[in-house]
Amino acid sequence: MTRLRVTPAHHHGQDRLYVSLPDGTGVAWYDKSAGRVSLVYAARREAVLAALAPYLTGEVTVGPPPVPTPADLDRLSLHPDDDLAPNRPGESLQVQLDAMPSPGASLRLRLRQDARRGALLAQQFVGEQLDRLESAGWRVLHSVPLPGAASVDHLAIGPGGVLAIRTLPARKQRVRIDDPLVRTGRAEPLPQLRWARQAAERATLALAAAVGPVLVVAGAASLDVRPVPQDVRILHDTEVASLADLGGVLKPVDVEALYAAARDRHTWLRV
Repeated sequence: MTRLRVTPAHHHGQDRLYVSLPDGTGVAWYDKSAGRVSLVYAARREAVLAALAPYLTGEVTVGPPPVPTPADLDRLSLHPDDDLAPNRPGESLQVQLDAMPSPGASLRLRLRQDARRGALLAQQFVGEQLDRLESAGWRVLHSVPLPGAASVDHLAIGPGGVLAIRTLPARKQRVRIDDPLVRTGRAEPLPQLRWARQAAERATLALAAAVGPVLVVAGAASLDVRPVPQDVRILHDTEVASLADLGGVLKPVDVEALYAAARDRHTWLRV
């Protein structure tokens, strides 16, 4: 069954919860003050009521919209060019790889391409693990673009708060973390923790909400962290599912409100 989204909004002085498909198509809304659920598509009645169940209070009338208007439906969706929800894990890397020269290119270009492919596979794997958190009340976005050609690999919003997640590809390599530097195999150490913190700081500015940095190490043969940083959560890719255990920070309605803001490309233009 397709999971429906519930998004809060203020409509002509009334608080509403809009219900939509993942692609933004509106299917219903709930007027709290009127105690009424208006169904755009009657066939989705049971799914809509299941999605709204945590928010319904008292007696509720369910039926078609009294007077459906274009304005009501417009609020349920973003323009496709502005909606980040469809972004795939590693979207920005995939675009770069698609633009790379053919296999007949120089060895130097092919090596760069191989490194990006490894990073893409890591982001795809971590992204799949994060998407499974939706059953625990989390919302996840991938490849969130930032000004200056930067991006947040993954943004997770759920009961445990908002997390900006950076993926470190380390297939079968030893990883040593000595804050802020991270050495992968025999490569030169890179300030991965600093980059993770910067992404979280920019997300905090964009969303006007606290965002915690997370570094997920994908496919490492071993991971040595000395000392353990207090402000950055470091996980093996196999530990991503443990984020479902976090809670006590955001209520469902807050999760949906932040997700609605985060999926809009314009939210990120000022950071």
